[in-house]
Amino acid sequence: MSAIAAPAPAGAPAPSPTKTGMSQGKKIALAVGGLWLAGLVFFIAVWGFKPQKAPDVASGVFQPTDEFKLDTWFKLGPVDFNKGVLYVLLAGIITVGLMFYVARRLQQRPGRLQAAIELFYNVTSTMAAESLPEERLRQRYFPLIATLFIFIMVSNLIGYIPLPVDSLEKFNVFGLHLPAFQLYSAVTNVAFPLILSLMVFVLFSWERLKAHHGPIGFLKSLVPAGIEGPIKPLIFVIEVLSYFLRLISLTVRLWANLLAGHMLIAFMGGELGVLVGDPWVQWLLLPIGLAIFAFEAVLIATLQAFIFSILTAIYLGDAVASH
Repeated sequence: MSAIAAPAPAGAPAPSPTKTGMSQGKKIALAVGGLWLAGLVFFIAVWGFKPQKAPDVASGVFQPTDEFKLDTWFKLGPVDFNKGVLYVLLAGIITVGLMFYVARRLQQRPGRLQAAIELFYNVTSTMAAESLPEERLRQRYFPLIATLFIFIMVSNLIGYIPLPVDSLEKFNVFGLHLPAFQLYSAVTNVAFPLILSLMVFVLFSWERLKAHHGPIGFLKSLVPAGIEGPIKPLIFVIEVLSYFLRLISLTVRLWANLLAGHMLIAFMGGELGVLVGDPWVQWLLLPIGLAIFAFEAVLIATLQAFIFSILTAIYLGDAVASH
């Protein structure tokens, strides 16, 4: 048999040429990787492996926790205005403004923003319906659950936007000494999640007190049905402790996750290199810092807001449930 292929019949489409070469995405990835590797070689060649600690680091003046300090900028009556207060106000203004913006522009065929808000509404309404057994509770507390969700989410998200709030470090612009840019979140100050958790704790405690007809019924409701005998006092103590631990768990879960995330971003984004005094370490860890930043901003900010709001709904539903 001949190895020569038969000619294509007349009128048949010509075979498409085989694609060669790399895709645009691979080219960009290789270029970025090459730039990172070249930068690493440059820093090692210029500064070597010998630590070059900055004077503030060597003397102990610089501390990684300084970025979470709340320096008072000015006072408004009894309120010390600082970056924590600023971030809370920003979160409140953005939350209210976003809701008014969407409400005034509702359309039959929603755009992307309205579709996202409607998805959020469906998620929170389903959360409330599954966790709150009574219709009166759903009507009363659904606005609170939805507001907590979006308010905490907005507060977390703006914490990943660099803003000029670092009053410890300043830069000069036309003779003006302006605060340096910094990543900060109001949630990294434990007072903020504690106040939110106290509000939720008081609400579900009040609902339990009403549902079980006073303090005696309140205390009895903490012990699951069917527990009898000598073990009952022990179970009662455990249940009382676990009830008050809800306040701590609500607070610490939100606070610790955001604080740890911001500290990881700072350390991997360059702070660790400053502490050890090696510029190449900063450049080496920069991709990890960027990856952690993306992970925190895309997933953790929304996830922690969701967890706080769904636990609020669960605790409110549990307050009126029969045990």
